[in-house]
Amino acid sequence: MNHIKIIFGITSLILFISSSLRHELFNSSGDLAFFDQCIYLISQGKPPVSSVLGFHLLADHAAWILYPLALLYKIYPSVYWLFAVQSIALALGALPTYFLALQAGLKENLAVAIMAVYLMYPVVYNSNLCDFHPDTIAIPALLFAVLAARSRKIAWFCVSILVVLGCKAVLSLTVVAMGIWLLLFEKRRLYGAIAIIAGTIWFLIANWTIIPYFGSEATLLNRHLYRYSYLGNSFSEMLQILLLQPKIIFNNLFSTINLEYLCFLFLPVLWGLRPQFLTPLISIIPCIALNLLADHPSQKNLVLHYSLPAIPFLILVVVASLTAGKAWLKQRRAIILWSLVLFLVFGKYGFFSSKYLHNIDNWAATKEAIALVKTKDSVLTTDIITPHLTHRQLISFKYNPSQNIADLNQFYYVLLNIRHPGWAATSESLSNLVNILKNQSKFNLEYQRDDVYLFEKTIS
Repeated sequence: MNHIKIIFGITSLILFISSSLRHELFNSSGDLAFFDQCIYLISQGKPPVSSVLGFHLLADHAAWILYPLALLYKIYPSVYWLFAVQSIALALGALPTYFLALQAGLKENLAVAIMAVYLMYPVVYNSNLCDFHPDTIAIPALLFAVLAARSRKIAWFCVSILVVLGCKAVLSLTVVAMGIWLLLFEKRRLYGAIAIIAGTIWFLIANWTIIPYFGSEATLLNRHLYRYSYLGNSFSEMLQILLLQPKIIFNNLFSTINLEYLCFLFLPVLWGLRPQFLTPLISIIPCIALNLLADHPSQKNLVLHYSLPAIPFLILVVVASLTAGKAWLKQRRAIILWSLVLFLVFGKYGFFSSKYLHNIDNWAATKEAIALVKTKDSVLTTDIITPHLTHRQLISFKYNPSQNIADLNQFYYVLLNIRHPGWAATSESLSNLVNILKNQSKFNLEYQRDDVYLFEKTIS
């Protein structure tokens, strides 16, 4: 058992270092800023309404699991708590994977091999590099739920289901699908019924009460449903197209990009996908369907976190196949080698020598300027700097060159990196803003180096 703990510890450390290094190299984005700011505000006893995206934390995904994380920020407010929680959660999924393999009848050496399959699944590592998302907490919880159901430990099952539902409203669909699988194929009728009822109730509460109360349909459309833009601009339009124009759906489903997505997702476990053991994949239907239906490429790759809920059940398929002696690969070394090769091909560790070094040329100047923002007053900055300064009530990276100069007065600091303006601005627009601020008596230029500028409001 000690070697299992060592594997868990080493994996957690690698994941934590990877996500932290990405952040330090200024590659984090608005999602991290949103979660970090909201959790910080909760820890300060303030409403978690993010100025980054402009709405309440619960209007996003009804992810109440983030509220307990604010306790960590009370110890010390730091975004690195989120990286630690995410890294530990993803690595933790290896433990129920190991016990599920042993429970199925595999020898320890093969159970360790299954752990390796999970830990080297490209989606697991790549999702860890994708800022922070509470989805990652749900992955070990799903595996623990299956382990609890098979071990007939109803209390642990209910706790696991509760954690999954608290991570993201849409995961309630995965819980319902898992309940159907447990009910019909695992002969765990009580557990299946609990999952179906709990998932259905939470889906209705989250989407009909919590999200509308804290947000609006427009918020949801702008934040998430733009990925399904071909279905219309409102829920009613989408429903009409789904019911009356199925041809549009089929045309989008049967596409080259969807075929490529499925191939890349299933390839790491292709050796263990035998037809007679595929019943756990009932649980991944909601996740895969949402990804296939989307017309935005972000949901059809192995870089982001949208495919994570499928991983636990793909692992269960290969466990069953291997236990029955029907898998194409049966030896530990062959299984680990296959996983390693696929990780080397699809893992995004290579970004650290290419994409993630894009902002390195004035990295030191940016860090120095950030260090000069010493108070919790409001900040206007760029999107890549925002996640480093979110512990305040007002921070924004959205500057419109046509907006009134008086709008700048709401900010105490203006921190700009002209060389790397990010996606929300251009170098030209930020250069113009620098010239405007230089001519404003209300702002003093406190720092300038390597195209990095920090202005501070004059206190009259």
